[in-house]
Amino acid sequence: MSMILAHLSDPHVLDLRGVPLHRMLLNKRLTGWINLRLKRGHKHRPGIVEAMMADLRALAPDHVAVTGDLTNLALEPEFEAARAMIERLRMDPSQVSVIPGNHDLYTEGSRRAGRFGEFFAKYITSDLDLAVDLPGGRFPFVRLREDVALIGLSSAVPRIPLISSGHLGDAQRQALRDALAHPEVVARVAVVLSHHPVVNPRGGLRSLMRGLDDVVDFRASLDDGREVLALHGHWHRRGHEKLTGDRGGVIHRLGATSASLLHHDPEQMASYNVYEIDRGRGLVSAHARVWNVVRERFEDAALPDGATQTG
Repeated sequence: MSMILAHLSDPHVLDLRGVPLHRMLLNKRLTGWINLRLKRGHKHRPGIVEAMMADLRALAPDHVAVTGDLTNLALEPEFEAARAMIERLRMDPSQVSVIPGNHDLYTEGSRRAGRFGEFFAKYITSDLDLAVDLPGGRFPFVRLREDVALIGLSSAVPRIPLISSGHLGDAQRQALRDALAHPEVVARVAVVLSHHPVVNPRGGLRSLMRGLDDVVDFRASLDDGREVLALHGHWHRRGHEKLTGDRGGVIHRLGATSASLLHHDPEQMASYNVYEIDRGRGLVSAHARVWNVVRERFEDAALPDGATQTG
């Protein structure tokens, strides 16, 4: 029997209630706040996220994966609001897997405080003890669920303003390889969650500013001769790209756009992805549920194919 996995990303929950002004002015959050006022805040709609939670409750998938950037500025009220958002799915924590994005470790202070791991501890538990200690918690976690093995990574690191690149590191990538080789994972379809994609944006500057530092090594770690699903967010663009590895494996890059983004480009309009996965057949089907602005509801749509990349 196949499994239905829903995948959403980048809700960018914003909540500044009770935040002292100095926490906004004395660090990187100042540029982030200006961006919110000038651009982002006018496009990300909390109401769309609430409608998405209702749509997901009606869909009743077997599992939900959230690939990062739950918050905007990594502030405590935002983490509380993001956790409450997930709880409105009315699913057991064992049915929801969450990883951090660069906005969830936005500053050095948020990294030192370990806020992501604190607020989302019940969604990053692991069935295998392979993880290493990282700023957002212990990663990678491995959650064995019916036909799939969900492997959650953290590519989030604090950066200077206007830089949102990620990094996995040697220890986490080795743990990823160990996880993929584990008999319990080999017996299932591996679904790897990372905020940054397994390929970088085109262009040297975009790659430097928004890509994954060790993307070549990451992709090599996933190429074990089998079919692997690599779910991500970060680009705010949904799509499905098949990548063939040097060892003959197939990596399905499956990107979800922002869960809250109101956008003129249909490929960037708020949506979430739905995958049917079978232990014997791998990825059986993939489609999106996209927000229809006129009808104010989510509707089925195809996932764009090909190597569309954005910075």
